[in-house]
Amino acid sequence: MENSVEKKSVEERFAIARAPFEWVGSQAITLVEDIGQISIMAGQTAAWLVRPPYRIRVFIQALDSVGVGSLFIVSFTGLFTGLVMAYQSIIAFGMFNAETLVGGTVAVSLVRELGPVLTGLMVAGRTGSSMTTEIGTMRVTEQIDAMSVMAVNPIQYLVVPRVVAGVLTVPFLTLIFNFVGIAAAYVLAVKTMGIDPGIFIQKIKEFIDGYDLFASALKGSAFGLVVALIGCYKGFYASGGARGVGEATTSSVVSSSIAILFIDYMLTLVLW
Repeated sequence: MENSVEKKSVEERFAIARAPFEWVGSQAITLVEDIGQISIMAGQTAAWLVRPPYRIRVFIQALDSVGVGSLFIVSFTGLFTGLVMAYQSIIAFGMFNAETLVGGTVAVSLVRELGPVLTGLMVAGRTGSSMTTEIGTMRVTEQIDAMSVMAVNPIQYLVVPRVVAGVLTVPFLTLIFNFVGIAAAYVLAVKTMGIDPGIFIQKIKEFIDGYDLFASALKGSAFGLVVALIGCYKGFYASGGARGVGEATTSSVVSSSIAILFIDYMLTLVLW
């Protein structure tokens, strides 16, 4: 009896010690499966992109939802990001009497990193979650199955317009973010903190060129693609009713945010 109790206790301790490794393994397997499924969906999206019928109205609705719908939150975020960056830069450079570098520093920070990344995160939080919720609700209510029965390919009708909208609109949102942030930094630095406007603008021209703007927009396009694909994928394979749709939406935002940060690092190494 004592031996069986002791054996059971050892097995329980072993199970407790093994649990973290099992969790890591299951998460790794899930990640690989998700990457594979998203890659397959990306290939299907590319294939259906060039095949008729072309539903222009659906494309316009997707452009409006992703681009126009995200314009306010992106501009608002850019406004206060520019203000904070300018204020902190003035304080930091003021210690070395180098306030003339504020304009260029803020512009580089916004255009190369903060603009694309924060724009992508805002779009993921607002539009990516919306894509997952909408498509996930259609999945659990069997509307997607009804599309297939009516000979309407759900990838072409639901995924393609949203992916195209993400790729086309997020770069413009990124450039708007950059413009609003730099304009806000200019107003704070010049009108409030007394920085010379000529030097502020001159340093921006020295630090930023056309390639930086192109690379910033390219990052935005990559982030738009990732947000749209992940949002559509999570919704397309949602299950479990309303609870499952909610979990898919949460997973979509978290996965998109992690993917944006990882891709940003890789693109930064390549582009600069």
